[in-house]
Amino acid sequence: MFKVLIPTVAALGLVAFTAQTQEASAPAQPGMAWHLVQEGDMAKLAYGMANSDQLAMMITCSPGDRTAVVYGDVQPVGARVATSAPTPMDPMSGGDADEARIAVDDANLADLAHRGALRVSGEGGETVLTATTAERRGVRGFLSYCGSARA
Repeated sequence: MFKVLIPTVAALGLVAFTAQTQEASAPAQPGMAWHLVQEGDMAKLAYGMANSDQLAMMITCSPGDRTAVVYGDVQPVGARVATSAPTPMDPMSGGDADEARIAVDDANLADLAHRGALRVSGEGGETVLTATTAERRGVRGFLSYCGSARA
């Protein structure tokens, strides 16, 4: 019995470890990217499909804000989140929308701007959202705009 049980347990452990490793370093879905939009004096940095409502996360701020509002299905891991409360209803999906506040100078956002990696967590666990060189320039512009006192 142990001749069968030990290899089976070892194989299951290896499968579980492989699944965890792949989840943590899963590549972005095709078409998902960072997008920067400005509406009035509010800047929006979103990770999702271009020209659609399919977003994993959106961060908004106005000039001079010390914190930005984070909406979406994923949130930055280990961020200094000031408050977190579900809003009554997400107008896009009709369900609950998660909302949190994060410091504009948070180390996770700085990593996204300079290294192109933001570790996030959601219902599926943790993963890393990456940014291209051009997207990192947009993220740096977003953070600079949020921290400025000008509109």
